[in-house]
Amino acid sequence: MAAPATQAPARTPYRIRANQLEACNCRHGCNCQFGGGPNEGACEFLMALDVTDGHFGDVRLDGMRVAVAAKYPGAIHEGNGHVALFVDESSRPEQVDAIVTIFTGQAGGMPWEALAATVSRLDGPVRAPITFRAEGRRTLLQIPGVLEAQLTPIRNVVTGEESEVHIVYPKGGFFWNDGNIVTTETMRVRHGDLAFEHPSRFASTATVDWHNQG
Repeated sequence: MAAPATQAPARTPYRIRANQLEACNCRHGCNCQFGGGPNEGACEFLMALDVTDGHFGDVRLDGMRVAVAAKYPGAIHEGNGHVALFVDESSRPEQVDAIVTIFTGQAGGMPWEALAATVSRLDGPVRAPITFRAEGRRTLLQIPGVLEAQLTPIRNVVTGEESEVHIVYPKGGFFWNDGNIVTTETMRVRHGDLAFEHPSRFASTATVDWHNQG
């Protein structure tokens, strides 16, 4: 008699709605957004969230600030990434546990279920004072002495006027559906051997809505 089939344990439902910042070493446009590899061969990026509304089961995630610094030798989907995960020092232990579960892909749901498989080294979670000022095209991310990204609008090379540029995925993108494309005034990371600096490169701001339900 065959053994009865076992069901996989139910995943804890979660949802994260947040202001998101993204900055990398690619030139403006970021070839990765269009199905190619990084412009410079390797991929070095910062990504951060200021959660406006979120939960992991019964744990509220509203107000959490989270940052990720990462370096890949090639395209992200090719793997072997070195990733550092930072959570704001004001976060409660159960909130940190929830973010770790989500960002390591254990809770399922895109994009982290896919990204987790590309990471070969994970540092953290590192508790640190995170400043995230969601000010549109002038958004700021900062952990003193560790990382910083100050975004600024792209300017018309002839008139000097600010340009508003968007990348839109009508059927849904990987991180976001509508990215407001800007540039980095400053962008640096100093976390052990995870270190890079990329001013005047690709950056975006967006609102994201990530979950693992359907």
